[in-house]
Amino acid sequence: MLWMENGLSQNTLSSYSSDLATLSEWLESHHSSLTQADKKRLLQYLAQRVDKVTSSRSTARLLSSLRRFYRYLLRESIITIDPTQEIESPRLGRPLPHSLTEKEVESLLSAPDSHTLEGQRDKVMLEVLYATGLRVSELVNLTTGQVNMRQGTLRLTGKGNKERLVPLGEIAMDYLSNYLKLTRKQIVNESTTEAVFPTRRGGAMTRQAFWYSIKRYAVIANIQSKISPHTMRHAFASHLLNHGADLRVVQLLLGHSDLSTTQIYTHLARERLKSLHAEHHPRG
Repeated sequence: MLWMENGLSQNTLSSYSSDLATLSEWLESHHSSLTQADKKRLLQYLAQRVDKVTSSRSTARLLSSLRRFYRYLLRESIITIDPTQEIESPRLGRPLPHSLTEKEVESLLSAPDSHTLEGQRDKVMLEVLYATGLRVSELVNLTTGQVNMRQGTLRLTGKGNKERLVPLGEIAMDYLSNYLKLTRKQIVNESTTEAVFPTRRGGAMTRQAFWYSIKRYAVIANIQSKISPHTMRHAFASHLLNHGADLRVVQLLLGHSDLSTTQIYTHLARERLKSLHAEHHPRG
């Protein structure tokens, strides 16, 4: 085990040892050994693992342990060629973003206390966030000059200084209109801030402060699933697709420069359809 003892955890060391033992056993059954195996033989072994529905992440970990082992053998002059050198790691793919169900969103939107100014403000922030799919940084930095209530749109400058117009939708428009006329004026008091969602100190709310609030509202709403800074943005996109929106429209609304970035939400929509089918179909 000297070849691997360089700060790795005991669990990792055990996994690597197990990987090598399994490979060694397989190589022996194919009249070879760890020191005799070439690239072709290792690729055969890896292909067999994939055929057995081994995950890409598991295969990548296996290849990592083999690379460590064969680099050690090469350094010690036990072998002259590293058989793993030209073997590519499997693509792990992007993890699916976590979203919320429509029922969970409704519970979250109802969580702020409407009897307080801060609760009224937070309620509108959540409504706008869900209606538009804004990034949290875009929401907290939103200024009154970016809001066009007559057109019912927000004018945003996203990544790469690309400008986009995002519609608010009737419900969010009503909440935002009432908020700007009444609640915001009471929060701002005599401050001259242009922030649409200011704190009592007069400045814009920080991204971190807003997400501490959302996590608190998630507890109030009894939402068990994990909340992240992009959760409502993910919900906005996946729910639009679930209801038949065109992928390119969602791309424009989110401000993605590349359609491939938006396509990950089609996987979310597909998974949602699968779960609905499994739950409600008599043979699901």
